[in-house]
Amino acid sequence: MLTHPTDPSRVLVERSDLDPLALPAQLRRYEIHLRAIFDWGQGYLSSPHPELGRAGNVCPFAQPSLLQGRFFLAVQPGTPTEGPQLAATLRFYRNWFLDLAPRRLPAAKLTTILLLFPDAPHDEVSRVVDAVQNALKSEYVDEGLMLGEFHNGPPPKGGLWNAAFRPLRSPVPMLVVRHMVPTDYPFLRDDTEQTRAYLRLFGDQIPGPLREQVENDRLALELTEPCADQAGIGAP
Repeated sequence: MLTHPTDPSRVLVERSDLDPLALPAQLRRYEIHLRAIFDWGQGYLSSPHPELGRAGNVCPFAQPSLLQGRFFLAVQPGTPTEGPQLAATLRFYRNWFLDLAPRRLPAAKLTTILLLFPDAPHDEVSRVVDAVQNALKSEYVDEGLMLGEFHNGPPPKGGLWNAAFRPLRSPVPMLVVRHMVPTDYPFLRDDTEQTRAYLRLFGDQIPGPLREQVENDRLALELTEPCADQAGIGAP
């Protein structure tokens, strides 16, 4: 378990912390939710799915993240309310994430923080969680990060290889912070500023299958971003 150096009420839970006696008093009532998400990460995320549309696990990073102890859970008690307070909470975890996993470190791409909202009413989840993700995504992308929304709605976004598949389902509503990786481009290309941030970070390491699409979009948007080694984003 990790405790924030300036706010001891904020903790990040690891799987080894699931003994109820090991959890802080304020989190013991959420043990069932924490356990459900660790099981979801080890099961659903770390396994193939017949509707995925490609070979491999639903998330290629989840299992190594769990194995290396870089899969951190946080809990936000109470009913989340869209607005400045929730945005400030997300920025707090974003900054903590950047302190824990600078991009230059080898384990950075396996590090993730999952912020759970276990008290969220079912009929409010989609409106609040999806809206906050949409409002803050560009801000995160500009820092070289992804902010993903997961709940049992599920979110309406389809899979990359099967548009009918809804991969962002989870048993507890949450928002997830991780580093961007070169294969994230399809999640960003509909927004010019997010495309610009992607090019600043990955302009010299675009995966082969995405190069034609990225180049066509770059030309259409008349973007002339420098390669990653010339830009500040993602630099050591």
